[in-house]
Amino acid sequence: MTSGTEHLIVERVGATLVLTLNRPEARNALSLPMLVGLYDGWTEADEDDTVRSVVLTGAGGAFCAGMDLKALAGGGRMAGEHVRDRLAADPDLHWKAMLRHHRPRKPVIAAVEGPCVAGGTEILQGTDIRVAGRGATFGLFEVRRGLFPIGGSTVRLTRQLPRTHALEMLLTGRPYPAEEVARIGLIGHVVPDGTALEKALEIAELINANGPLAVEAVKASVYETAEMTETDGLKSELERGWPIFDTADAKEGSKAFAEKRPPVYRRA
Repeated sequence: MTSGTEHLIVERVGATLVLTLNRPEARNALSLPMLVGLYDGWTEADEDDTVRSVVLTGAGGAFCAGMDLKALAGGGRMAGEHVRDRLAADPDLHWKAMLRHHRPRKPVIAAVEGPCVAGGTEILQGTDIRVAGRGATFGLFEVRRGLFPIGGSTVRLTRQLPRTHALEMLLTGRPYPAEEVARIGLIGHVVPDGTALEKALEIAELINANGPLAVEAVKASVYETAEMTETDGLKSELERGWPIFDTADAKEGSKAFAEKRPPVYRRA
């Protein structure tokens, strides 16, 4: 069963949950209904064990042009009562939706076409694997408007890029083409325009074929140990990884390899 709102489409493609930002007339600028839908999508992926991966993309040839400043200035009056009630009940919901300090346990792949700027680039930093069409554009434009990129970029970007590249992006507010963003390491694949979703789903299928307990443990370990010393990180990795060897899925993986057949994993 999938959720969604008028600005966020939720679909299943095999074992992958596809979340599509759906305001193409506004280049998928973030609205309150979109944020509620995103949060519900991350929650659905975490709670549904048949979901192995998530792809985040945008409709109409755009990823996300950032926050809808007009809607923000209006205090959310254009949003429905249900959306306003959800945000009032959880004042942190919009940050979780933007992956500022919420990390889904399933791998998240971004499929970017067109503009991925301001809040779009901030959400991007919360994803795990990133694919972009050649014509995609990135950048943190907040300083150009006298604003602050408060979605996590001053913390995360220097951890994902060399500091000189992170600070140039943060302080100049200039647009970056996909090829340059790939060169400095913020995205992993540049593909022909219109094929980013196809490539993201291809990567998702490779992930989905693997042991889900192992995949989730690997992702968790990478993030848990990122700020640890090597000694502490290796200790944490052992604590996280060793129990995986005792699972039925681990035994199935070895058995399938010996029998030269695809493994059938059961999250056990």
